[in-house]
Amino acid sequence: MFPRASRTPPSAAHPSAQAGFTLLEVLVAFVIAALALGALFGGALGGLRAEHTADRMQEALSRARSHLATVGHGVALRPATEEGEDGSGFRWRIAITPAETSAAQTGAASATRLALYHVVVTEFWPQEGGERSIVLRTERLGTAAGGGP
Repeated sequence: MFPRASRTPPSAAHPSAQAGFTLLEVLVAFVIAALALGALFGGALGGLRAEHTADRMQEALSRARSHLATVGHGVALRPATEEGEDGSGFRWRIAITPAETSAAQTGAASATRLALYHVVVTEFWPQEGGERSIVLRTERLGTAAGGGP
């Protein structure tokens, strides 16, 4: 019948045509890999910065709570502002201001003047891009400055 013609596929005819990747394909693959690695590195670096910020904030909170606990015990409960260094770049400020004063009867003839004080403890520390701070506010009841009637 009809003679069979043998057909060779184009890749077999030119073996070098499909033997590997072109230079352009390799360059595109390297660019994609570099972008992916850059994004991963940026994310990891951002996570490390966030962890450092959280650690410093937790330390500042602990120091501020400690200073707040001294008000009325180690620090007199009277109108004043005190500041100091805590070390490791931390600084603190305690501000005590009177809020209200009232007379409370403690006996038949004596009266003790009580005062409500606003207490503000601020802890500062240096951070990349500026200074950070944390503020704790509370109120404490104590005797009014000047004593009794």
